[in-house]
Amino acid sequence: MSERTIAAPSPASDHGGGPLLDVRGLVVRYPVRRSLSDAWRRVPRRWVGAVDGVSLSVRAGEMLAVVGESGCGKTSTAQAILRMVEATSGTIEVGGRDITSLSSADLRPVRRTMQMVYQDPYESLDPRFRVRRAVEEPMVIHGIGGSKEVRERLVVEALERVELSPADLFIDRYPHELSGGQRQRVAIAASLVLDPTLLLADEPVSMLDVSVRAGILTLLDRLRREGDMGILMITHDLSTAAHFADRIAVMYLGRIVEEGPSRDVVGNPQHPYTRALMSVVPKRDPRHRGQPQILQGETPNPIHIPPGCRFHPRCPVAEDRCRGEDPVLHGARAAREPDHRSACLFT
Repeated sequence: MSERTIAAPSPASDHGGGPLLDVRGLVVRYPVRRSLSDAWRRVPRRWVGAVDGVSLSVRAGEMLAVVGESGCGKTSTAQAILRMVEATSGTIEVGGRDITSLSSADLRPVRRTMQMVYQDPYESLDPRFRVRRAVEEPMVIHGIGGSKEVRERLVVEALERVELSPADLFIDRYPHELSGGQRQRVAIAASLVLDPTLLLADEPVSMLDVSVRAGILTLLDRLRREGDMGILMITHDLSTAAHFADRIAVMYLGRIVEEGPSRDVVGNPQHPYTRALMSVVPKRDPRHRGQPQILQGETPNPIHIPPGCRFHPRCPVAEDRCRGEDPVLHGARAAREPDHRSACLFT
């Protein structure tokens, strides 16, 4: 019997062939603080619409990349899935179980199956902890291992799994004694030691040097292919998403405006926002002289969402009807794949 069998069975281990993660109509709103005068005058409270009706799913062994500009709601979506922030409405199912309204006690074993890798490895690791303690701490919290010797073996296994080998060279180091890429690998090891079925990676390489980004992304790709682990990766880099992800969901101002297989979304973008993002991605062929499409204006204030299509104030092809009709995700006529959808009146 392996050490893994000491832990309680995973509540998401039996998903009956369905998605590991299934999110439907997720809405997250943050209240805007009112001044004393506004409260005295009974001015209605305002809300920031961080996430507005997002639906997505992730299956075993699949990587879904959520891309978009800063402030579009990507991280709020991930935090709501993990119940780090409470959703205003919508449902979140993990392994076929609705966790939207679970109590803290009932949610705790479910959280073992969902782990998050944060953007900044310089902040996600406690500078007072050696690598051994940083990776061991999740097991102590969840009561895994049974003894210090067993936990030590699991720590070594996790470090070897993220290619920090031999583990003896790293296990007694402090974070400041590691490079940026090594720190991120330690953070990933601390997530993997719980043997999760779903990993949420929030910009996992944006704080790293270009020379080590490929190594971290290749590691995540290998982990999900070998262990049938689903990965929801948040990124603003479409080229990265196109290379590693199976599917791409493009977010704008709290909504998914295009979704589909990576190659179809990148090679045949249907939404004007996706086309604008793709136009500024550097091309592999230096002889390619494409014209970048620079969007005019700023992203609208999420407190005051524009009526109709929320992209119309910056859209180069917007018409009068875009100001009154709010499009939903639907199959695009020019798409090559049936599950390629776009929220645009012209597609």
